[in-house]
Parts: sequence; structure tokens; C-alpha cells
Amino acid sequence: MSDGAPRALFVGRFQPFHRGHLETIRAIRRNRPAEAVLIGIGSAQESYTPENPFTAGERFEMIELSLREAHLADAVPVPIPDIHRHALWVRYVESLLPPFARVYTNNPLTRTLFEAGGYPVESPPLFERERWEGARIRAALRRGGPVEELVPPAVAQWLAQHQAAARLRSIGEPRASSER
Repeated sequence: MSDGAPRALFVGRFQPFHRGHLETIRAIRRNRPAEAVLIGIGSAQESYTPENPFTAGERFEMIELSLREAHLADAVPVPIPDIHRHALWVRYVESLLPPFARVYTNNPLTRTLFEAGGYPVESPPLFERERWEGARIRAALRRGGPVEELVPPAVAQWLAQHQAAARLRSIGEPRASSER
């Protein structure tokens, strides 16, 4: 467990980082202004698949650019690869990150694992989930549709510069039930 350091951990895949994620970080900072926010980039080893098209480094870069643009210097992205051993995962995350005192997630498994590890876990609010949702944004990119209203400006620019729409089209469509 944490040594009480004033940090929170917000866990997600961020495929891609979107306006809902940014609003969640702002909400965490408003509710607990003394806490810095570690942004755990989950499934960091996954990339170039329909569900996880971006590498950990690319997600880190999108997040970092967005945080800089939003003047959120006390939020720090940190890649977290999966280990596929649920009983060990929380201790593994602790070994990768500086101490943190609480966890924010809407993923039921992540919640269960951190609660079992002794952490207080909060479900952050979902901001405009019907618009700002990773699977919808990836689908819009595949179709060549606009995403500027769905992601922070820095991410929209990054996606355009790195030809993300072409990558998503070349990777292909997600399996019917797996896109999340």
C-alpha cells in the first residue's frame, strides 16, 4: 500500500486520449487539489490492433501534449504493461510507480484488484460518454470522419500528423464484441 503520498492513480487504456479523459483529470484535481495524478496507461504492451491501435509511447505523447496544453503539469502519464496475473497485478503496478494513495477507475476488474490490495477506489464521472468514448472515436477515424470535437486539440493535431486514420483502416475492423 502507499506511504500516504499525495498522489492519485487514474487508470485507462487511452486509445486515444480524449476530452472525457481530460475532463476526468480536471475533476480529480478539483475534488482533491493536493493530489498529483499519475495516469496509468493500461495494456501498454498492446498496439497495432483494432482495439489498441496506438503504442504506449504514442499514448504517452498524446497525453503529455494534452496535459501541457491544459496546464496540468502535476498529472504524469506512466505506461503499465499487463502481466496477465491478477493476483500479482497491484503489487506489479506499485513496483512501476511512485507511491499513490487512491485509485480512479470505472473498470470493474481494476476496481476489484485495487480494493483487494487495500486502496480506496473511486469511480470518476463519465463526461459525455455517448460522444467521448474510445471505440466511437476509433470508428470515426476509420471512416475518415472528424474527431476534432472529441479529442483535445493537441491530440487532434497528433492524430492528423501521424496519419492515425490510415493506420486504423489498415489494421482493420474490431471483432464484433471486443471493441470497448
